[in-house]
Amino acid sequence: MNKKSILFRLGLLAGFAALGACGGKEEKPTPPAEVPVATTRVERGEAVAYDEYPATAQALKVVEVRAMASGYVTGMYFEDGQHVRKGQKLYQIDQQQVQASVDQATANLRVAESNERLAQKDAERYMELDKNEAIAKQVLDNSLARLETAKLQVQAARATVQQSRSGLKYTTVSAPISGTIGISQVQLGALVTSNQTLLNTLSTDDPMAVDFGVDQKEIVRFTKLLAQTKNPLDSTFQLTMPDGSRYPHTGKIELLDRAVDAQTGTIKTRLIFPNPNGMLKAGMTVNIRVKASESGSSLLIPKKALVEQMGEYFVYVVQGDSAIQQKVQTGTTIRDQIVIREGLDEGAEIVTEGIQKLKNGAKVKR
Repeated sequence: MNKKSILFRLGLLAGFAALGACGGKEEKPTPPAEVPVATTRVERGEAVAYDEYPATAQALKVVEVRAMASGYVTGMYFEDGQHVRKGQKLYQIDQQQVQASVDQATANLRVAESNERLAQKDAERYMELDKNEAIAKQVLDNSLARLETAKLQVQAARATVQQSRSGLKYTTVSAPISGTIGISQVQLGALVTSNQTLLNTLSTDDPMAVDFGVDQKEIVRFTKLLAQTKNPLDSTFQLTMPDGSRYPHTGKIELLDRAVDAQTGTIKTRLIFPNPNGMLKAGMTVNIRVKASESGSSLLIPKKALVEQMGEYFVYVVQGDSAIQQKVQTGTTIRDQIVIREGLDEGAEIVTEGIQKLKNGAKVKR
C-alpha cells in the first residue's frame, strides 16, 4: 500500500469520527430576539376638542322696503350699506298727485257736511209743522230720509279724506327697523307703484344668527346644550371665518328647528353671535366649532401608538419584558394625541415605536 492510499483512508476515518461526534449531541433552540421599542406612560390630561360644522351667517330680521304709494321718487336720504335707525326717512315719493286727491276729498267732505246741515234744518222745520198737523206725513218722512242720506254721505266723504291722507303719509318711506340698508333698487326719478315696487332691503346686523345642520343622532346632545343654565357665552361655541381666522366672540345656542329634514336626516340649529364690528355678513359661509362632549380630563396617548385591525384599535402594553396587545375604545383626536375611552389605565406603559415588528407576547427591549 502506497503512502497516498494510507493518507486517504486516514482522512475518511477522521471525517466519520467527526460526523459521529456531531450526531451524538442535541442542538439547543435559539432564544427569540428582543424587539427594540420606545415606550411611554398613559397620562391623564385636559382634552379640549371641538366638532366642526359648515354654517351660514344670517340676519335675525330681514325686511323688504316697498313703495306704499305710486309716483316718482323725488328724494333719497341714505347711503347704500349705511346703518339706519328705525323711523329714519329713506325715500320721498312725489306728493303732488296725492295732495290733489286729498284736496278734492276734503272739498267733497265740506259739500257733504253742508248738505247735511241743510237736511237737518229742513227736518227740524217739518217736525214742528207736523206737531200742528200743518203738513202731510209723507213730506216729513221724505225730509228725514234726506237727512239720513246726508249723514251717510258725510261719513263716506270723511273716509275718503282719511284714505287720501294715508296715501299722502305713505309718500314718505321710513325705516321699519334699525339695521343695515342694502343697495337701492330704484334711483331718483324712477316711477314706482304702490304695493309692488321693491325699493330696498333692510336687515339687522348685531347680533347675527349662524345656522348649520346637525345630524339627528346629535339632537339629544344639542337639546341638552340648549337647556343648560350656565353662562351661555362660554367657549362651547366658536366660529372660524372664511379665511381660517378665529372670530373674536363666542356664541350661544338659540334654537333647534321644529322638524328633521327627511332628505338629509339633519335638523337646522341656530346660534347667536355678537357682531359689534360688522365682521359677519348675511350669507357668509363660516365654520362652527362646538366643544366635544368628552372634553375635559381624559386619558391621552400618542396617535402613533394605535394599531388598526379590521376597524378595531389596539395598543401594545408592556408587561415585564413582553408586549401584550390590548383592545381600546378611542375618542376625539387632538393634534398628535387621541382620547382613550376604554381599555387602558392611567400609568400603563405602552409601545410608541417599533410596533411594526411586534406580535402579541413578543419580547421587547427598551
